[in-house]
Formats: sequence, structure tokens, C-alpha cells
Amino acid sequence: MKKVLSSSSAGLLSSCLLLMLAVGCGGGGGSSKTVGPITISISPPAAAIGTGQTTRFTVTTNDTTGVTWMASAGTIDGNGNYTAPSGSQAATATVTATSKQDSSKSASATVNVVPPGTLATTPNGQVALYTVSAAAPGNVSAQFGLDTTYGLTTWTQPVPQGGGAVSLFIAGMKGNMTYHIRGGVQFADGSQFQDADQTFTTVGLPAAQLPVITTTTTAGMTPQSGVELLDLVNGATAVAPVAVIDLDGNALWTYNPEILGVSAHPIKLLPNGHFLVNFAAPTGANSVMQEVDLAGTVIWQMKATDLNNALAASCSASQIGCNLTVLGTHHDFIPLDNGHLIILASEQRDISGTTVTGDVVIDLDQNHNPVWLWDEFDHLDINRQPYLYPDWTHTNAMLYSKDDGNLIISIRHQNWLVKVDYANGTGTGDILWHLGYEGDFSLLNSDGSADDNPQDWFFAQHGPSFVSTNTTGAFSLVLFDNGDDRGVTAMPGGTCGVTGQVACYSTVPMFDLDETAKTAKFTFHPTAATYSYFGGNAAVLKNGNVEYCESAGGPGIAGDIYEITQNDAAQTVWKMLVTGQEAYRGQRIPSLYPGVQW
Repeated sequence: MKKVLSSSSAGLLSSCLLLMLAVGCGGGGGSSKTVGPITISISPPAAAIGTGQTTRFTVTTNDTTGVTWMASAGTIDGNGNYTAPSGSQAATATVTATSKQDSSKSASATVNVVPPGTLATTPNGQVALYTVSAAAPGNVSAQFGLDTTYGLTTWTQPVPQGGGAVSLFIAGMKGNMTYHIRGGVQFADGSQFQDADQTFTTVGLPAAQLPVITTTTTAGMTPQSGVELLDLVNGATAVAPVAVIDLDGNALWTYNPEILGVSAHPIKLLPNGHFLVNFAAPTGANSVMQEVDLAGTVIWQMKATDLNNALAASCSASQIGCNLTVLGTHHDFIPLDNGHLIILASEQRDISGTTVTGDVVIDLDQNHNPVWLWDEFDHLDINRQPYLYPDWTHTNAMLYSKDDGNLIISIRHQNWLVKVDYANGTGTGDILWHLGYEGDFSLLNSDGSADDNPQDWFFAQHGPSFVSTNTTGAFSLVLFDNGDDRGVTAMPGGTCGVTGQVACYSTVPMFDLDETAKTAKFTFHPTAATYSYFGGNAAVLKNGNVEYCESAGGPGIAGDIYEITQNDAAQTVWKMLVTGQEAYRGQRIPSLYPGVQW
């Protein structure tokens, strides 16, 4: 017999069918069922917290029965509140939300657990060491300042492969002050850990060991940001010979190896965050080149005897450096991207009974072995003696031309810059051109007309640098023209200030050079504020202003550094006066960390 449903029963069945389509319908008091594929996602997908700390995860799912939470390390409750394990070990935990209705459906998130970082003192009282550990790929950095707004940052350093501790020097702090420091880790998965704020009180050098610095900024003008890197000479031996000074004149970092009888020239910040410094007498005697970290720890050093031993070994192995003994390294070096180091060293030869001092350029490979050499005695005319012979060449600076792999050498006592065929270590060493008085280039005024005054050339120059991004063909240079023997055109072999010759003055010439046409056109040529008979350098800053250093700016034992506008007025934007010391070079660097602008 066929059973007929009542209207009320039919309505109940219809409602049940509709309910089953939506959330499931069952009898006997069973729970509702989700219709369709179950989906689960967790937010955030990654998090970073300190050991023992808690963070919350949320789940989005269409499972009406909910999820079950689990954690591979630490604990998590039914509401998604995760608590990291305590202790001092970094860890990576996984939290998982699993469907109660279908255990094959789940979603996971990563938790980077980071123990508190530590601060420690270093041999440099103005430098702290921050250390933090992480278990997953990421980058560590720190910010610091006189309050919790911080304001200054370090560079970032990667977590070791497989995880581990990362240590950062915190440098750039003024002496005898309390700083706030907060480190952190930016993980590769996008999560970020911020450590707790910590304080560190610096210990500055006694006043007698610091250079006397005053700075002045012209009202209404803004200098290029950064800090000033100084190598100081010819003053009190107790004063640190290298220093980083902020634009207000405060010493932020110093280094003094206490090597008697030598000066620092030069000092450069390396890509690895260390400084490379050459200490030597002007001739290179008693030289020692040191790579030091921000704490002042010597990483590597090379004395003149070490270099001569390396030359002797390279002579035996490759016939490079035979019959050559150097006095030592001096004035300049160039670290190359391939790990090589171009150094400058002096040598002496007996020429007709006279001891003549010249220079040699040496390419050291990654293991500091000589692999290429250029000797001025083999490439210059010994009979050309415009200034201070028998200190015949007195080479003082080198530039690497990245576009053609060649070298530009500043030979002070020849009044020349010369371009040398280095070709990244495969070159012949031939001189490709001579720039300067009696050289290969015609001098042009800024309007392109011929400049017929030989005294407008540079004389006894220092510190050239590239202005243009390109470094060959048509490119630009600026340098500091000391002008010592500018009167050579009126009295060959003479010096400025001698009766009948031009007065002493220094300039800051900027040239557009055309290597094909052999023309050198002035684009900027201000007279320096003071005559400086030695040292110095010039560079165009990021803001377009020109900075130049007068090593002997005076009065007395003093050095001046100027930032000026690059226009006809050449207004002074900022000035630093070093009193009681002379500044062989002063140069604006972005910060104490490669790639970081303060």
C-alpha cells in the first residue's frame, strides 16, 4: 500500500531538504554538516615574537564545527592564542588549524621565535655590540638615538644559513652619553621581530685625544647629510689620527694605533663595514696598512717588510717585482670589487749619484700577492723635474676607471694626472695620456674658447675624483689644485711666493674631459678660501655641491673643509675648521655603514 505524506509531513521534508543543501540535515540530534569543500586559512601566515611571548592567530573557514589548533613548539589554545617557548634558544614553530569535520583539511602558519638580544661593550668606548639569534633566513639591523624616537640606523646583516647569531657594531654615537638601542630581525617570510629597547652609555676619549673641531652652517642653507671622515696629520701625537665627525663637530668614531712617526693617509670605508687605513711617513717609510673593524680590532695588516717579502716571492713565482725593494706604502690605495687591492709604494734609485725617489703601483690579489706592477721609473722621463727633485714624482692619489679598467694616477711633483693601461690587470702599463701643464690636452674655458694662460692648469695637485658616472671617453673630473709651483711658467723650477712669481693660491678645478679630442674644458673653477701647500681633495656631493679640503688651511696648524654651491657665486654652505691638526683629507661619507645614509 502506497504511503501518502500529510501536508505537514511534506512541508517538514521540504524544509529538511533545503536545510541539508545549506548546512546538512540529520536526524537523531546529530550536528549539522558543511556542504561543499572545506576551506581553511590562517592570518597572519607568519609571525615573529620573543621567547615566552604570546600572539594571536585567526582562522577563516567554512567548517561550521570549528577547528583544532596545534603547535610544533610552544602552546596554542582553542582561540588561536599562541605562546612561544621560553628560554634563550631561537626557534621556528608551526601552528596548524585542522578541520574538525574533515581532518585532511588544515592550514599552517610559521612563528619565528627570537630570544632577547644582548648589548656588550667593545674596545672602542663609543661602539656597542648588539647580538641576536634567529633560526630562519632574515636580516638583522638596529636603530639608535638619544631617545626612543631613535633616528639613526645600522646596516643590515644576514642571518647565517641554517640560523644562528648575528652581531652588529652600533657606531655613530657621541661620547659620554646614554643612547637607546633597539634591534630587530626582518625575516624572509615577511614577519618582523622588534627587540625591546635597551640603553648604552658611551665612554668618549679625553679632550686631549680629540681633534679640536668647529663647524659653521650658513643661515638658510642645508649641507649634504652624512658625516665627515678625516685623516689628521702634523699635530699633537696624542690626538687620534683618524676620526669620523658629525656635521655639528662631534666626534662619533676614532682610531689611534699609536704608531710613532707615521701619519694616516688615507682611510677608506670598505664594503664589509671595516676601515682600511695606511699609516706611513710621506715617503712610505715605516708603513703599516691595517684593516680594522668599528671596535678597532685589527683584522689584517701589512708592513713594508711584508710587502717586500711578497714581492720577492712573486719574483720567484711569476717574475713580478724582481729587483724591487720599496720603502713602504703611502698616500692612497684602491680596493676593487674583485677583491684585489691597488696600492701605491715608493722606491729609490741612484741616478747619476743622486738618490731619487719615485713610485710604483702594485696590484695585490685576494691573498695580497702581487700580480701586476707599474713602475714610474720605467714610464716617465727622469729629466723632467718641475718640482722638488729628487723627490721626483711624489704620487699621491689613484682612481680606477670602471668603464675601461684603467688607472688614473695623480703625480704631484710632475703636475700631472696620467692614465695608465691597467686593463684590469692585463694591461701593458703604457701611459695613455698626460693631463696638466705640458701634457696632451688643450685647456678650454667654460664657453669652449681656448684658455691660453698656462697658470690656469693645476700644480702640485691632490685628491681627484670622478664627477660623471661614466669614467672614459667624455667624462668629468674635479681635484684640489694646491698651486705650489704655479710660477713654473715664469721661472722654471720655481715656487709660488718667490719674488717675481705669482702669489700663492689654490683652486678647485672641475673639467669636462674628451679623451678623443684631448680637450679639458673648465666647468667650475673657484679659487679656494686659503692657499694650502699640501694635501687636500675635492668631490661633488649627492646634492650637487662641491666639497674640498685644504689640509693646511691655517692660520697656524689647522685644516679647513668647505662645502660650496656649484655656481658662479660658489657660496659657502658649510665649513669645518680643524685646529691644532692638519687634515690630509676630509670627505663626506653617508654614514659609518656601507649603503646607509644618515
